[in-house]
Amino acid sequence: MPKISVKNLNMTYDNYVIMRNLSFDVQQGEIFLIIGQSGCGKSTLLKYLLGLRQVGHKRIFYDGEDINSIVDVPGFYGEKIGVLYQGGALWSSMTLAENVALPLETYTSLNGKEIEEIVTLKLSLVGLKGFENFYPSQISGGMQKRAGLARAIALDPEILFFDEPSAGLDSVSAKRLDDLILELKESLGITVVIVTHDLASIFAIGTRAIYLDVESKTIAAMGTPQELLMSSNDNVIAFLSRGTKIARG
Repeated sequence: MPKISVKNLNMTYDNYVIMRNLSFDVQQGEIFLIIGQSGCGKSTLLKYLLGLRQVGHKRIFYDGEDINSIVDVPGFYGEKIGVLYQGGALWSSMTLAENVALPLETYTSLNGKEIEEIVTLKLSLVGLKGFENFYPSQISGGMQKRAGLARAIALDPEILFFDEPSAGLDSVSAKRLDDLILELKESLGITVVIVTHDLASIFAIGTRAIYLDVESKTIAAMGTPQELLMSSNDNVIAFLSRGTKIARG
């Protein structure tokens, strides 16, 4: 059974159709990418997957369960899924330790000592051991992303969502974040869904991808990044090659 299944999803703003008839599955343990030109609806699709936009019945399923039938919403956002937002979304008035501790304090009955131990572990996993008492303003953008990731995995979710994780990062920091995502997937056995336009990330960590096409308003290609390079759709090729002609085999 797919970890996530999307069936004939239409994405709209009032009467305007953004994307239509989107159908795809995300399998357990893969790094699934949502790619496409700016304005194609990548982040909007992420909102649908997270339940932040209303969706019709029997359109989005988690482990076979219709997203609309999920009763334990706090459990869904804690134990089922974790999210790293584009800007990190850390509370500026809280230390890194306090940011990571927040979901544990909110959704568990763990005592202070237990929470402290988990916070230390999660920050260590993302390479931020020793930065527990730093505030977001005192660390770099890449470190803020990693701190946001530590908070996203605080409750050991089954699925991690990323919205443009490399946005605002230099190439070295983006590579480090890619490596960290791969390490966490392997060590924690999680499923990863990433909205991205970063070519290096697409080819370095992606298991499979879907390309959302602005012109046809639907999925124009689906498969591994290398398979997408063989697409007959010119928009897909232009996106993945950034306008550079490539040989098709």
